[in-house]
Amino acid sequence: MPELPEVEVTRRSFADRIAGAEVLALRLGKPLRWPLGCAPDALVGRRVVHVGRRGKYLLLQLDDGGCLLLHLGMSGSLQFAHSLPASGVHDHFDLLTSKGLLRLHDPRRFGAVVWVPDERDARAVKLLGRLGVEPLEAGFDPLAFHRALQQRRTPIKQVLLAGDIVVGVGNIYASESLFLAGIRPTVRADRISLPRARRLHAAIVDVLAYAVALGGSTLRDFSNADGQSGYFQREAHVYGREGLPCRVCATPVRALRQGQRSTFFCPVCQTF
Repeated sequence: MPELPEVEVTRRSFADRIAGAEVLALRLGKPLRWPLGCAPDALVGRRVVHVGRRGKYLLLQLDDGGCLLLHLGMSGSLQFAHSLPASGVHDHFDLLTSKGLLRLHDPRRFGAVVWVPDERDARAVKLLGRLGVEPLEAGFDPLAFHRALQQRRTPIKQVLLAGDIVVGVGNIYASESLFLAGIRPTVRADRISLPRARRLHAAIVDVLAYAVALGGSTLRDFSNADGQSGYFQREAHVYGREGLPCRVCATPVRALRQGQRSTFFCPVCQTF
């Protein structure tokens, strides 16, 4: 599943190029997770003012105050170009604009494109309202992060994945952040001291920023809107490296299952 770095990399790859573009046509393929929420023709003539991001959602702000919320789901990717081949069986959303064609390709159809008249709309609030703090913005405060962790008695890895304290720390980046902070994924969140919470806070910021700089992670078929893959997975300390030597201490990396997800950790470097 594309995580926050992949979504941010995707946003950066086309946001400037589509800004100011007029919508000329909108084509829908097979149904996605939720209906669009308006007639496709209703968006013709609108202009894309800005492309933002909230968690794993891309927000295409339109000049009438409306917004298209795009989610890549489990296997989705966006393309943006002046011309693309005829849409295929897995192409479910084409936004033709005066600056190019934006296409959502999603083989598993867990992605979504939802129009809302503004971000106060009930559908927008339902999708975005419970998301935690953005980890790459100034509002991600270590003291507030620690206070929130003190309210949770579940394992820290699960708390990070929940996304309601800090958004976008998905499976790959949670494992990597906990490794850098020296914290085992199974420790209860409320047992993490303020100094350790500060280290974890810094690790989350560093890991996500580094992943964005490397173009995200391409484990299966992720690519940005220019068709470029990411390379963070080559730099991972523990994720996907079960049985291989830790890059720091050479101890074999271990794996366990948490909430139906694989978790990777070093039993020596992650002592707490």
